[in-house]
Amino acid sequence: MALVPKKFFGEMPDFFGDEDWFLPVFSKNLSEPEIDVYETGKDVVVEVSLPNIDPKDIKLQVEDGVLRVSAETKEEKEEKEKNYWKKEIRKGSCERAVKLPSRVNEEKAEANYEKGVLKVVLPKVSPKKGGTKEIKVKGK
Repeated sequence: MALVPKKFFGEMPDFFGDEDWFLPVFSKNLSEPEIDVYETGKDVVVEVSLPNIDPKDIKLQVEDGVLRVSAETKEEKEEKEKNYWKKEIRKGSCERAVKLPSRVNEEKAEANYEKGVLKVVLPKVSPKKGGTKEIKVKGK
């Protein structure tokens, strides 16, 4: 007798054949762009993926050791003459906040946007030199 492999999903309709089957369930949260944070010897560097954003529409803030990046794309009017079959390019806003791993000098921060990636370089603040500080303990 020959063994015949069982097809567990053989009777299932071609549910996965349509490329859009997963969009309602697994669509990416567009309001949080991808981000990389790393340190060099003297800087904290943050790279943010912001494709198709005009650099003048990007806002950066550093407050209490947290870098906040926000951006907005303008909604273009949908043209009825184009007879869209699929319209996936989304317009809207996105925001991301990240705690920086070191103290930085916000005044000397530099940002550059190139090929869809925002690169923010924040110089580290060198730790205060001073040695050991003794703390007196009060008690009865």
